[in-house]
Amino acid sequence: MAREWYAMSLGLHAEWLVILCFAMAMAGCAYALGAAVATRRFATASASVAASCPGVTILKPLRGAEAGLYDNLASFCNQSYPGPVQVLFGVQDPADAAIAAVNRLIADLPGRDLELVRHSRAGGPNPKVANLIGMQGRIRHDIVIIADSDIAVAQDYLSKTVAALYLPNVGLVTCLYRGSARAGLWARLASMAIDYHFLPDVLVGIRLGLARPCFGSTIALRRETLVAIGGFEAFLGYLADDYAMGVAVRAAGMQVAIPPFIVAHSCSERSA
Repeated sequence: MAREWYAMSLGLHAEWLVILCFAMAMAGCAYALGAAVATRRFATASASVAASCPGVTILKPLRGAEAGLYDNLASFCNQSYPGPVQVLFGVQDPADAAIAAVNRLIADLPGRDLELVRHSRAGGPNPKVANLIGMQGRIRHDIVIIADSDIAVAQDYLSKTVAALYLPNVGLVTCLYRGSARAGLWARLASMAIDYHFLPDVLVGIRLGLARPCFGSTIALRRETLVAIGGFEAFLGYLADDYAMGVAVRAAGMQVAIPPFIVAHSCSERSA
């Protein structure tokens, strides 16, 4: 009798385990379907281009020479944007390895407004923000774009970014990004993690109103907005300075726009 009861109990537990596993699998399938729909909608949406072309200053805080640095920087300098474009490359170490790539770029593009800014601004809690502070005195235009050094963009990037910044009540524009593997297994795996995990997760989060991101891939805003949120100095104590800037812009009553195009994040990992 005891054996029969024990066998029946095991059977019931196994049945509930199967039901639970099936329910979890169905939930996973539903999420995957939702992520696919969100990604498809984002990919098929069209981004407008700027009707007016005000001057733009691009800030590139640099430290070290990662793989593909020259090509990534060059993509920001070779834009089809008809307005004036100033690109500032900031380094804090006079012997920084990134200087060679910048000097080569300046030599290769003599007609562009490109400048290497060497400064001795102390690193503080966030060396990247300190680098931005060191460059801000050289900014000449009203629209400022900050982008990490491992980002590459298409030639219409500036036109689409500026257009998004002129949408009603938009105070900041940021961009989603895909992975772009340089070479090697680990770089490809890192790129796949971005494309198949990070990107769809963010799109689902945005669609459900659960995510309010701001990425270092692109932070575009007007100088008056930057002043209104406290300038770069206000974010020196933050590790996630990009996210904090998005929070500050929203707290000031403006929106953070994510236009329907993506930029490329260079993946050069050599190990796990």
